[in-house]
Amino acid sequence: MGSNHKHADLAIDYVEFVATDLDATKRFYEKAFGWTFNDYGPDYAGFVDQKGGKEGGGFRRDAAVAKGGPLVVLYSREIEATLARVREAGGKVVKEIFTFPGGRRFHFADPSGNELGVWSDQ
Repeated sequence: MGSNHKHADLAIDYVEFVATDLDATKRFYEKAFGWTFNDYGPDYAGFVDQKGGKEGGGFRRDAAVAKGGPLVVLYSREIEATLARVREAGGKVVKEIFTFPGGRRFHFADPSGNELGVWSDQ
């Protein structure tokens, strides 16, 4: 999907989200996480994280986000700073930072209502 990276056999290769407002969703992830985007027409944008340099997923324009399903969890070395950037970018914190065996994490909803988590072992 839009990149020249090597694909790992039988591994998750790409994650696709729904975006009710594609422009607002792109602005949020750019501001909160530093992601860049590859636009594939008016209704789809692939995202590239700032570290990996590969397109790891995309946002597909649709009327509504379905609730439930797998929880995508991002890693952060500085969870408090990441939480602050999520708030500053307009994300809604669904669960404040909490501890679990192995680290800490929080959950947020993006402008379209997709819920993701961020965890840290720090």
